Amino acid sequence: QVQLVQSGGGLVQPGGSLTLSCVASGFTLANYAIAWFRQAPGKDHEGVSCSNVNDGTIYYADSVKGRFTISRDNAKNTAYLHMNSLEPEDTAVYYCARYNGGDCSGQIRGRSSWSQGTQVTVSS
Repeated sequence: QVQLVQSGGGLVQPGGSLTLSCVASGFTLANYAIAWFRQAPGKDHEGVSCSNVNDGTIYYADSVKGRFTISRDNAKNTAYLHMNSLEPEDTAVYYCARYNGGDCSGQIRGRSSWSQGTQVTVSS
């Protein structure tokens, strides 16, 4: 069945770096758009980045542009979110999610299309 298992995250000082990994099983990651979201305490769910496969377009939220990079290793069926120059405002639970097709304008259907989430805390 479709499953996304996330790893990475933790506590990092401001200005530091972290990489989140999202291992996909039950489907071929190369055929689907994949995205990263986050939710900070008391705030709405926020889209961080999305990787299209239909045309290769990558999207970033303005708040993370120039600092975060989404990538995928199709041989490992794994997506990554590389986070640099982390700020306290980046503190949140981060999730990866699979769209129902190759485009980030599609839908994310079902609980199994989401990872379990991991906490990222940026603090000195």
